Amino acid sequence: MKIKGLIYAVIILVALFLIGSVYVVDETEQVIVTQFGKAIGEPKKEPGLYFKIPWIQNTNYFPKNLLDWDGDPGQIPTLDKTFIWVDTFARWKIVDPLKFFESAGNLIGGLARLDDIIDPAVRNFITSYPLIETVRMTGRVLDTYEEGIGDIYEEGLSDISEEKKKSVMGKIKTGRYKITQGIMKQAQPKLSKFGIELVDVKIKRLNYVEEVQKSVYARMIAERKQIAEKFRSEGRGEARKIEGDTEREMKRITSDAYRKAQEVKGKADAESTKIYALAYGKDPDFYTFINTLDIYNTTLDKDSTLVLSTDSEFFKYLKDYTGLEK
Repeated sequence: MKIKGLIYAVIILVALFLIGSVYVVDETEQVIVTQFGKAIGEPKKEPGLYFKIPWIQNTNYFPKNLLDWDGDPGQIPTLDKTFIWVDTFARWKIVDPLKFFESAGNLIGGLARLDDIIDPAVRNFITSYPLIETVRMTGRVLDTYEEGIGDIYEEGLSDISEEKKKSVMGKIKTGRYKITQGIMKQAQPKLSKFGIELVDVKIKRLNYVEEVQKSVYARMIAERKQIAEKFRSEGRGEARKIEGDTEREMKRITSDAYRKAQEVKGKADAESTKIYALAYGKDPDFYTFINTLDIYNTTLDKDSTLVLSTDSEFFKYLKDYTGLEK
């Protein structure tokens, strides 16, 4: 029984030894083996099965893929003395795990090194350029000049040359892309000694501080009001022009219509006169009689009083009708 128990103990010890001496490295990891806290051997970067001395040697795993660094937003003055909040982020990876282990120890230590190096580089470059350089990539005319809300702004600047239109935003000499590239070039040599490669640095967000925001918004409101008033003025002028054209066209149409009406009326009167002349020409005495009766009807009524001589031509037919004699 003692021999059997001893065999079991040996088997357990061997199993524990084998389990403690074997470790696996996958595709996304790299391993530093340490003995009594010091790194030994070369870093294990290839995936596979590896061995170490159990209980004496330890494995330290580090990621081989891209890692995130998110900077703390900070208030930074630009070259033109405009204070802005700048929020940056970066992508980095561990390219020399041995250097990284000896200098930073772990990922938390690596992030601290990135904070110490990237943040000052960001501040250095932001303060070295005007705000417009940090905001824009190039000096091209903004798309907002061409469509959407920018149509309003474009109309407001319709009488301004392209050169002056570009100068509204300022002339871009460097731009955000080159600024971020400069941050990388400044930070990378300092990070190399930690076994870190800086893959990319980007500005995630820019914003004015509260004091500056108020003045910026006030200026934007004033500009929009100025553009709106320009549109109103142009609209009123266009309305007056349309009204004038409409009134002039109405007068022309009325004049043409009146002329045509007079022409038609004149032709009708001429034709009527001709017909009357032909009709009354056949019996002039009857025509005279009819006209006289019309005059009687027009000038006399039951309340009319006339004092005329009996020799008056006006009573000619009246005398004949009543049997009066001259």
